[in-house]
Formats: sequence, C-alpha cells, structure tokens
Amino acid sequence: MFTRRETLFGVAGAAVIATLPVKAISATEVAALPRKKIDLLSPPFVHEHEQVATGGPKLIEFKLTIKEQPVIIDKDGTTLQAMTYNGSIPAPMMVVHQNDYVELTLVNPETNEMAHNIDFHAATGALGGGALTHVNPGEQVILRFKATRTGTFVYHCAPDGMIPWHVVSGMSGTIMVLPRDGLKDHEGKLLTYDRIFYIGESDFYVPRDEQGNFKKYDSLGESYDETLKAMRGLIPTHVVFNGKVGALTGDNALKSKVGEKVLIVHSQANRDTRPHLIGGHGDYVWEQGKFANAPARDLETWFIRGGSAGAAFYTFRQPGLYAYVNHNLIEAAELGATAHFVVDGEWDNDLMTQVSAPGPSQTN
Repeated sequence: MFTRRETLFGVAGAAVIATLPVKAISATEVAALPRKKIDLLSPPFVHEHEQVATGGPKLIEFKLTIKEQPVIIDKDGTTLQAMTYNGSIPAPMMVVHQNDYVELTLVNPETNEMAHNIDFHAATGALGGGALTHVNPGEQVILRFKATRTGTFVYHCAPDGMIPWHVVSGMSGTIMVLPRDGLKDHEGKLLTYDRIFYIGESDFYVPRDEQGNFKKYDSLGESYDETLKAMRGLIPTHVVFNGKVGALTGDNALKSKVGEKVLIVHSQANRDTRPHLIGGHGDYVWEQGKFANAPARDLETWFIRGGSAGAAFYTFRQPGLYAYVNHNLIEAAELGATAHFVVDGEWDNDLMTQVSAPGPSQTN
C-alpha cells in the first residue's frame, strides 16, 4: 500500500496530466542559462545567497534526498517515526530570485518503505509539481519550474491519501523567492539583513499506550494506523520548532549582536501559529510572506496561516536573552514551541532600566 504511484486526481488524473499540451522552454534556452548548484544547509541556517540579484535569471540546482528515520523529539526520548527531506525537520530552506528556474532532483532511496513526492507552493501547475514527482523507493526524478512570484512559500510531500501523515511526520520546508532588486520597506527603500534564520514549526501526534506513555514503533508501516487515529483527534502531543523540544534553546540558541539586522522566516505547513519575540518586535513583517506587498510595521505578534511561511525583519537593540515563541502560550510552554536568541552588546538604559531594586514595600 505504501508504494502506489497516485496523485490527488487519482491514477486516471495522472494520465490526463501526462497528456496535456506543454509550453516548454527550449533546450537551447535552458543551455544558455547560467547554472548554479547549491548545497543546502540544515535549519535554522540558510545557504549563502545574494540579496540583490546580479545579472539575469539563472537555473538554480537543488537536491533533496528523502530519509525515513526515527527522530527523538523531546528530552524524555519520545520517538517519532519521521519522514524527512535531507534528514532535517523542517526540510532545508532554498533561496532564489524572481524569474530564476528551480531545478530539483528528488531522490527516494531503495531503503525507504514508501513513495513520496513534492508540492511547491511557489510553483504553477501540476499540483505544485506533486503530480510530476512521485518516486517509489529506488527512484529519482528531476523537476524544473520558474519562480514567477516573490515571497516565502512552503513545500511539502503530497502523496494521494496520505498527505497529512507525511506533512506532520516532518516532510515540509520553505523556499524564498527574493525580488531581483532585493527586499523593500514600506517606502520602497532597500532592506538588507546581516543574518537569516529559518524556523519551521511542526505539530506531532505520537500515540500513547493504555498507561498514557508515548508508544515506540519499529517502522513507519507499524506506526501508521495508530498515528492516523491520533491525528484525527486534532490535538497535537508536541508543537515544536525545528523538529524537537529545545532544538533552538541552550547551546543551540540563535546568536546575534546589538545592531544586527535579522530576517526570521517562519513556516507552518499544517496549523495556524502566532510568532512573538519577547522583548523585541517585528520592525517589518510580511505576515503572508509575499514581498510584492508592503510589510506591516512594529508588530508585537504576527500570524502565520497553516500551509504558509512568513518573514519578519528586526534590528536587535538590547543585549540578553530573547524568547521567540508561538504566542499560544500553552503550546510554547507546555508543548515545546519556544526558541531563544542570545544577543551580545552593551545595554541601553534609555530603552529600559531598573529604577529601584526589589525590596520591602513602603506604606504611607
């Protein structure tokens, strides 16, 4: 059951798509494009890229290898039978510019149990590429699409009849399509960032036994039925950033300095979320993730719709520890949706100061 080649339209629909007339870019035109091969990084880090494009459109090559693997998602050793692109949750973030061509090689090793594909929300047609990228174990496929719209976009696995399971098991990531002339503020002035971090939020549904303990399975197939029942309850057991509780705290906290301009890209492929930087703000925020729209300014909390990614731009003004949370505080404090920024620099008493230290209260 896990290796059928299907689409959201079913097997017959796949055949229809295969016979549709195609307006293809010619081999000569493809050959004339400059090619750039990118080595992807594991989140929260993002591969090197130009913020303002030089030259004309390019053909940008990426490779994702599907890895089905158990992943420990909290300090208690709870294990998720995960499905991933390149072994990370979320999958790596890709960056291109408007009108570049994305050429993705998707590899499904023969050691995997089931078929997979990829749906790019940034792409046009064929279910975002999902109808053209179904690969069984032991296969690979190459997809090319033109990045016509700017913004931050989710990509995820979308096999027919199993989309939710694959997505909440780890198979989602983000692609950012920058304007060729860079990001702009509300007045059309260039915005450049010193650092970029990618935070992918996930909701996990791990089944429990009769005693309430999280269950562990030997394979994806073994976990399927009970995981599906847990998912249908719509109550996640974990809501986390970057694959597990504490993935971006402690030694893994995100680092910055006073005066640095930071772009935070935040995605959630399945549920709505409300990012908030405690002690900071969103100087410029593209809640809907689309750079053709002017950014909102000075937000305290912003809203990321399920199935989308957004971006927030902030210049740190004070040193210290900042908590970055899903401001459903139950999910942040109890289920794991918390990250930390550790910022170096000198304190500015004009922005905040303790006028008097705690002591006995005074009565008149």
